[in-house]
Amino acid sequence: MKRLSPVVAVAGGAVALAIAGCGGTTRTTTVIEHSGGSSIPTSLAGPARALSINQIYRMDAPGVVDITVTAQSSSGFPFGGSQETQGEGAGVVYDSRGDILTDEHVVAGATSVTVTFEDGKKVGAKVLGTDPSTDVAAIKVNVPSSELHPIAFADSSSAQVGDAVVAIGSPFSLPETVTAGIVSAVGRSITAPNNFTITGAIQTDAPINPGNSGGPLLDGNGRVLGLADQIETNNTTPTGQGSSSGVGFAIPSNMVAHIANEIIAGRTIRHAYVGVFLNSSSAGGAQISSVQSGSPASIAGLQTGDVVTAIDGKAITSTQQFIETVDTYAPGQTIDLTVKRGGSTMQIKLKLGLRPQSQPNGG
Repeated sequence: MKRLSPVVAVAGGAVALAIAGCGGTTRTTTVIEHSGGSSIPTSLAGPARALSINQIYRMDAPGVVDITVTAQSSSGFPFGGSQETQGEGAGVVYDSRGDILTDEHVVAGATSVTVTFEDGKKVGAKVLGTDPSTDVAAIKVNVPSSELHPIAFADSSSAQVGDAVVAIGSPFSLPETVTAGIVSAVGRSITAPNNFTITGAIQTDAPINPGNSGGPLLDGNGRVLGLADQIETNNTTPTGQGSSSGVGFAIPSNMVAHIANEIIAGRTIRHAYVGVFLNSSSAGGAQISSVQSGSPASIAGLQTGDVVTAIDGKAITSTQQFIETVDTYAPGQTIDLTVKRGGSTMQIKLKLGLRPQSQPNGG
């Protein structure tokens, strides 16, 4: 899987767990929080409307920005050191205070960020914070409110397969490019920039390419359903970047809004950590394929081969459900796990830790 970073594609992470067998993919995320102001509504009031692609574009294009980033990366040649790199992505105007949302991998390591609005106005932007576990970032610009055109957010939990969607972004340095398609699947798991798992991703066949990262995937009413994040592809450009094969993924809007509100409010994002790798194809629960040494799971006594069937009495039927459930808890909380081991069922208490900056290597 490829991350659509400044000009590439990405993978995702969400709970301090990893899914065995998800190597060979790439997708995009650091964090903080947001002022104490009122939260942005996640849906539009009033009856739903069926809009044409042109209507969606004319309504939302002023709220989509082009983002160019300068960063330093290790060159390793000829004597180590670093070299300056440039990338490009897209972003969504979130509110009238100058907050703009994009993917973490778009602005990771940025030394300077420039935002270009639809009318051609260019301004510098400050990175407020990022979250590599969800590949969400917030940046801020200082411009008159008349330049800002926030786009309303949809409730991503209502997305259904077959729903029409529209993407706006800057593929291959072509800002304000519009593509369209459908929701191909919901509830996908992708790999975050820090190699943890992002659950609930929206799959789409709307063409997404390098430079689309951080741009909106819009529903049929022109609301943000998610942020373009990664692609699955066998096609590459002459520079080795992935290009669209009709399988793209967006970070769901509900997750984006939650993380963005935290960042904009100035709060540090903290994810719960278990410390296990899970079998991605397990059924009837979440099967542990390995346990990280010294992790909360190891301290609690979980073992390779254990199958978690419930958390605090709530049935767990899949790996994804386990990850999503753990992510509703905070570091330091204690959870009761119902575990099948061999022919026995047992209860294990586990105190959740704080997710590390990146996923430790699996066993």
